[in-house]
Formats: sequence, C-alpha cells, structure tokens
Amino acid sequence: MSNILINPNSASITDLQTLMAANPVAIASLIDHTLLKATASQIDVSSICVEAIKYGFASVCINPLHVELTAELLKGTAVKTCTVIGFPLGATTTKDKVQEAKRALKNGAQEIDMVINIGALKAGYPNVVYEDIEAVVHAAHKRKAICKVIIETCYLTDKEKITACELAVRAGADFVKTSTGFGGGGATVEDVALMRKTVGDKAGVKASGGVRSLADAQAMVAAGANRIGASSGVQIMQEALGLTDDAATEESDY
Repeated sequence: MSNILINPNSASITDLQTLMAANPVAIASLIDHTLLKATASQIDVSSICVEAIKYGFASVCINPLHVELTAELLKGTAVKTCTVIGFPLGATTTKDKVQEAKRALKNGAQEIDMVINIGALKAGYPNVVYEDIEAVVHAAHKRKAICKVIIETCYLTDKEKITACELAVRAGADFVKTSTGFGGGGATVEDVALMRKTVGDKAGVKASGGVRSLADAQAMVAAGANRIGASSGVQIMQEALGLTDDAATEESDY
C-alpha cells in the first residue's frame, strides 16, 4: 500500500521524521512485520506475508522453521524475509549460531536478527561477545544478507548497552536491535536514543518489543530508530491511514 520506499541504511533520522510528518504511511517501509510465537502455524505465516505485501513492510520476521515458506510467498516482492538466530536467549554456541544462520540463508533468509551472548557480556568477556557477533555477521554478509544484533537491553546497564553496540559496530553489524520481546522488557525511547548516540551513522537501530501504535513507532524514530520490529504492523498502518478497527484485540509483542 505504501508507495514510498525508505532505505534504512542511508536515510537520516531527520529525513525520516520529515517524511513521516508529511505522510505517516511512510512508516510501513521501516516495519519488520513480526510473528515469533511458539504457536505460529503455516496459515498464520501466510497471513502475515499477505499483510506485509499489502502494506509494503520492510520484511516479515519469523522463526527459522518458517523461512522457506516465507521466502516463497514473498518471492518477486520488495518485502524481505527476516529470521532470528540464537533466539531468544543468545545462549547457544557460536558454531551453532553460524550453522543456524547458514541454513536460514540457504532457505531464503535475506535478513538475520541474532541474539548476543548476554551472559558473556554481563561477565565481562567482550572478546567472546565480539567473536560471536563477527562470526554470524560474516556468514550473513557472505550471502549478501543484512545482520541485526539483538543486545536485549532489559538485562543490561547503560554501560553494557554502549559496550554491546560498540562491539556490534566493530564486528560489522548492519543494525543494533533493542530486544527479543521475550525478555523482561522491550524498546524504550531512552535506550533507542542511547544506542543511536553510540553507533552514530555506522549502523542502523531497530526498536522492537512493545511498539504497538503509530505514536509508539513515531517516538522510536524520533529517538533514532530506522527500523521497527512489531507484531502490530497492521494496527499501526490503520492508524497511519486514519482507519479504526473496533474489533481489534490486544496483541502480544510477537
């Protein structure tokens, strides 16, 4: 539905804010339409692919199990296939994360959202975290895919958030991402602003977890996000289009 394509890697935050102020529908090009629930079926995945094509979302983000189906359904469209690696805990080995990423890429994934080794970061082993990120980034870039790095802000101090972002940039990540949506909290304006301040223009910032309305999404962009992860993409677009859905029910983050 959105005819405005935003390059999340090149558009400045000021440009995004100006564009969305003039045309709120442009937010569609920043949304990763997300379905990561354990109960997600092939029918559910097919439905969100139809929605993503209709509204012109940036990607459909699903668990690795559904990559092949999603890639097939999105073939020939501008909507990308995105999946998650080491999700949601980040507590698999680097070797396992790389193999998982390679399988997903082979099955058609074009964007990879990986979870860092949170325990290693908390314990003060930045080299372990860096090597974990770099290995997955390398696998993604070898297949010309984008890699986003989930730092799971709800578990981190501000100092740790900065360190995680710095490590992701050094490892060559394309984006840093706030949350899995399965931890103790989601994206906040404060965290997005801190992450943007840390990475500058060296990486994108994805706000995910708890972004349920157009106002939420606009606040994240104002803070520095240039990608939004949300299961409420349709609701956000209905608001942007000035529509209401009285039958809509509260959705979980994912």
